[in-house]
Amino acid sequence: MSDDTSDTYLFDITPTAIVVIINDKLVKLNQAAVSLLEASDEQSLLGRSINDFIHPLDQPRSQGRLRKQGEAWTNAPSKFRIHTSKDNYRMLLVSSRAIHYDGQEAVMISGMDVTEHNEMEEQLRLSEFNFRRLFENMQDVYYRTDVRGIVQKVSPAIRKVLGYEPEEIEGHEVEAFYPATTDRDTFMKAILEFGMVTDFPGRMLRKDGTLIDISISSQALYGDEGEFSGIEGICRDVTQRKMLERELQRLATTDSLTGIANRRAFLEYAEHTFKSCQRYQTQMTLLMLDLDFFKNINDQYGHQCGDQVLLRFAETVKVELRESDLFGRLGGEEFCVILQQASRSEAMLVAERIRSNVQSLVLTSASGDFILLTVSIGIATYRTEDDRLGRLLERSDKALYQAKSNGRNQIKWEA
Repeated sequence: MSDDTSDTYLFDITPTAIVVIINDKLVKLNQAAVSLLEASDEQSLLGRSINDFIHPLDQPRSQGRLRKQGEAWTNAPSKFRIHTSKDNYRMLLVSSRAIHYDGQEAVMISGMDVTEHNEMEEQLRLSEFNFRRLFENMQDVYYRTDVRGIVQKVSPAIRKVLGYEPEEIEGHEVEAFYPATTDRDTFMKAILEFGMVTDFPGRMLRKDGTLIDISISSQALYGDEGEFSGIEGICRDVTQRKMLERELQRLATTDSLTGIANRRAFLEYAEHTFKSCQRYQTQMTLLMLDLDFFKNINDQYGHQCGDQVLLRFAETVKVELRESDLFGRLGGEEFCVILQQASRSEAMLVAERIRSNVQSLVLTSASGDFILLTVSIGIATYRTEDDRLGRLLERSDKALYQAKSNGRNQIKWEA
């Protein structure tokens, strides 16, 4: 280091702390170094050992860097901990080189305070550690796709949910894991329209071919210019939940004995069909069925036998119905059938097959007695003047009453 005026000027005004040491003693400090060491002035520091300020754990490494032989060596930047005059902790990025000062071999050290930067690095490292721990242990599957639907990242939870290793998923189109492209299309439409979805239902195929229910919560990703660039979110396996929901729905809408629609479910469906007829002027035919003398069977053979009779009756009726028809139990031995888009002749044909097949049933009691079973049927069809479902139910019930009054085991069309 020379005594040139320009060098001295730069030494004094640079914001980087610079000190000169000879034999480990401080012989020159700029103002930035004085401030960094929290001293009152340069004079209070001159003559002190550099080791007074270096953290004890860093002193062996520091001494090895400062006691090199020769006249032209330089040490690359390295981090060191120091204590200031007020015993405060600092982290410095330090570099040093051999110089001549006042005709003697000396070392010039420059240090940049990176305490905040180092703390930030530690916070980032800790944040990354916590994220990685969460990422690797979360039960839900995190995923990210690009604009083409290619999976860019997927969490290890994919092993449990779909049975694949992450590397078997990454780099592939997410569409390949949907059982139907329509499921993916519906999801994409919602994402593009709303920017995000929450608890969006879907289904996916596991590696073993098993179909599972999933719930997706995701958001769209956008580039710097606002263009759609991909999707990020989580999905979870909700198969057990959906199975429970479907079972609860089945229990809420199904007659526990016969497995057909219960009264509430049947009437809700009938109401929906009735309104459709009103709107589109389509056909709707209702068959009201009642087992003849069923009370006698219960009284003579017991309710357990009666239940078996109801079950066989329901099975016999279902055979004659189409998938579009609905069969329900209104209560006791009273049942009802809705035939959609059926003409009078078609409805009568279905009703007659039911009546005939029920009459032909071979039933026996626990004691071996033969049980004869017949059914009476009343039929009514939708009329344009019907303003409510009750009108149709009333007419079919009236026709049923006529069938019973006329001797039972017969079919009556509404008057």
